[in-house]
Amino acid sequence: MKTLQGPGLFLAQFAGDSAPFNSLDSIARWAASLGFKALQIPSWDARLFDLALAAESQTYCDDLRGRLAELGLQISELSTHLQGQLLAVHPAYDRPFDGFAAAAVRGSPAARQAWAAEQLKLAAKASARLGLKAHATFSGALAWPYLYPWPPRPAGLVDEAFAELARRWTPILNAFDQAGVDVCYELHPGEDLFDGVTFERFLDAVQQHPRACILYDPSHFHLQQLDYLAFIDLYHSRIRAFHVKDAEFRPNGRQGVYGGYADWADRAGRFRSLGDGQIDFGAIFSKLTRYGYPGWAVLEWECCLKHPEDGAREGAAFIQRHLIRVADKAFDDFAGNGSPREELRALLGLGSAMVGAAGEAQP
Repeated sequence: MKTLQGPGLFLAQFAGDSAPFNSLDSIARWAASLGFKALQIPSWDARLFDLALAAESQTYCDDLRGRLAELGLQISELSTHLQGQLLAVHPAYDRPFDGFAAAAVRGSPAARQAWAAEQLKLAAKASARLGLKAHATFSGALAWPYLYPWPPRPAGLVDEAFAELARRWTPILNAFDQAGVDVCYELHPGEDLFDGVTFERFLDAVQQHPRACILYDPSHFHLQQLDYLAFIDLYHSRIRAFHVKDAEFRPNGRQGVYGGYADWADRAGRFRSLGDGQIDFGAIFSKLTRYGYPGWAVLEWECCLKHPEDGAREGAAFIQRHLIRVADKAFDDFAGNGSPREELRALLGLGSAMVGAAGEAQP
């Protein structure tokens, strides 16, 4: 077992054009003042990070790590959620997602996809230079518009979508493998990888690639009414990143999981600040500790009610309270007597000699 590392903070929801959120140094000082120990850095935000430079310059990476270390901070992971999304975009979503891409490739799905693939490969190199072992991303989606089986899906449609997704991701997974970094897909509605079944389908399509891993976020599972605790039992060997995010699901006579096209504040299922929702984080931290989860517990703040700065301050303390310091001895060691082997055999009603496979006595 291992003691989880934390608390960490995903910076994507906090970065902005006003101080202290408009540079890595100033946002890092703010995060450290709240008690955070690590930052998950959105690689697309030039106000905070230069992905291309990090991929090529060890000096840049060493300097960045050193500046954070002076504040008592580490980097938990880099994130390419937006670039991963753009690796696979169904035409229905071309215009909404086009703004995620660099200006030079907008309006051209083929150029946008190539740019996203190159960004992901740069992230593999940058992660290696920064000494990271895990990377956070989205899978993208080709099949998502066909989630509900009406109208009936043509036979083979989903298989073809996952085969194409695997074709696009395999060279990227190989690049991360060369870098020694796990690719952790946040299983998220709107992505083709959004639950255990879809993750398994993808694993099959990429030939059980060892770098295809999971960013575990229970909020997305709760809003799907998936058993987020049983999920850990099933997939703990692939969980290599963790977003600590709360949610509530309160269905009524008018709406349920699908939300009736309502805005976030009016949906039956809503993301909430840590401690304000329904997620059983005590059980989650216990399971992840039991299974030896090797990474960071990172706050991803998303709430339709609470101010983000309050959510961050409360979230750092919330995660700290849930970290389980792993015991270095059994609780009943005081009752042990360290019996020698001969006494153990006597307690079992066995003689001092052992019988070998051929039936002869062994000393």
